[in-house]
Amino acid sequence: MSDQLWLDDREQRAWRSLMTMQADLSQYIERQLRQRSGLSSADYQVLAHLSEAPEGRLRAFALGDLLRWEKSRLSQHLTRMEKRGLVGRERCAADQRGAVVVITPQGRELIEAAAAPHVTDVRKVLIDHLTPEQLDLICGLGDQVRARLAELEQEP
Repeated sequence: MSDQLWLDDREQRAWRSLMTMQADLSQYIERQLRQRSGLSSADYQVLAHLSEAPEGRLRAFALGDLLRWEKSRLSQHLTRMEKRGLVGRERCAADQRGAVVVITPQGRELIEAAAAPHVTDVRKVLIDHLTPEQLDLICGLGDQVRARLAELEQEP
């Protein structure tokens, strides 16, 4: 018999509920963004980070870190966004090997038009249905799990 410690009913219900909630939230937000603005969630995230950055510019590695994306995923997605005129890439003056990602006027126009309806959707599906204590609980749980993941990443 295996020494594996399986999830009990409560633990399994919690795990599956979290996974289902995450998938359902992502699916809802993705659908709303695409219908209203033609942007994917990934497009929105890229444009949001760039629109908040000084002069709408970020080093590619910094953007990848913010998004928590692998270098290849970021590069492929930026290429698609570049072809649509939403972002541009320039060589970094300080490091010729590096690239700077820049939001274009078209990209800025799209994110500005998409932001308010997106926030309305986030409020409608999540924020406005929770108490302040529940919001704090979500933040605390997220911090706790991210801290544990960081610990595990440090293990040999």
